[in-house]
Amino acid sequence: MLNEKRLTGTIGAEIDGADLSGPITDNLAAALRDALSRHHVIFVRGQHITLEQQKALTASFGTILQVPYVEPLEGEPDVIRVFKAADEPGGVFGGGWHTDFSFIERPPAGSVLNATTTPPHGGDTIWASQSEAWNALPDPLKSLLIGRDAIHVGKPYGVKWSPPVKERAGASMNLVRGDPGADEERGHPAVLRHPVTGRLMLFLNPTYVSRLDGMTEEESRPVLDAVQAHATRPEFCCRFRWTPGTVAIWDNLATQHYAVNDYSGHDRLMYRTTFAGPTPRELAANRTDMEAEPAIA
Repeated sequence: MLNEKRLTGTIGAEIDGADLSGPITDNLAAALRDALSRHHVIFVRGQHITLEQQKALTASFGTILQVPYVEPLEGEPDVIRVFKAADEPGGVFGGGWHTDFSFIERPPAGSVLNATTTPPHGGDTIWASQSEAWNALPDPLKSLLIGRDAIHVGKPYGVKWSPPVKERAGASMNLVRGDPGADEERGHPAVLRHPVTGRLMLFLNPTYVSRLDGMTEEESRPVLDAVQAHATRPEFCCRFRWTPGTVAIWDNLATQHYAVNDYSGHDRLMYRTTFAGPTPRELAANRTDMEAEPAIA
């Protein structure tokens, strides 16, 4: 039987009683999916699982998804090696508030991150609940966003918004840069309805969202900045301290996350797998959903 220990009042839980190195039974998979739907991100310590075991765990949440723009581990097309070397300059992969690959047609529904080498201090990851953020959002901003698309582009991988070389992350990883195709605009609903809980949640992030549909970048900027400042308030966040053998699973459509780059001089190595789910368009929320939103437990 699984034991859940909530990490904050709004997001995140550690799970005890799960052995992820053995078969992922139907009962275990159902319990983990249920916990994820309620907590948005869950953590299981002391696992030290193999890549095959990680892929089996990932597949219990949805079809394994191969993401673009990041070269996978050699011989493992479903696995990304997330590594920053001790002497590596510049930023860290995922170092900025974002929702993974929100600019593609089918963004990941979630991911599994398996920590192998962690620094003696620093290297935490922060997640922010976008359903909690929506619930506390001022009504004028709710009315502005509900039923409206946000325009996403692959800023770090394209040309228009390409970061300066000295600030680029992923020197120890092979990332695609300067792809004009990544600058192509894609609209996704700014507010989604969670497929399990029915709760509404923001689907915006500063890494990939350039503007709101029907507004210019200049008109959108103060709105997006205000929403982002609200969406990452500390009371909506969980900051997690990694240890070797820890496995994290998060709901990519219900959260933003941020990899903290404060461990210079130390290696950090993790392996990430990703699973698919509904598209944002399939989860689009409207004003009727807002009026019928379920009460918070």
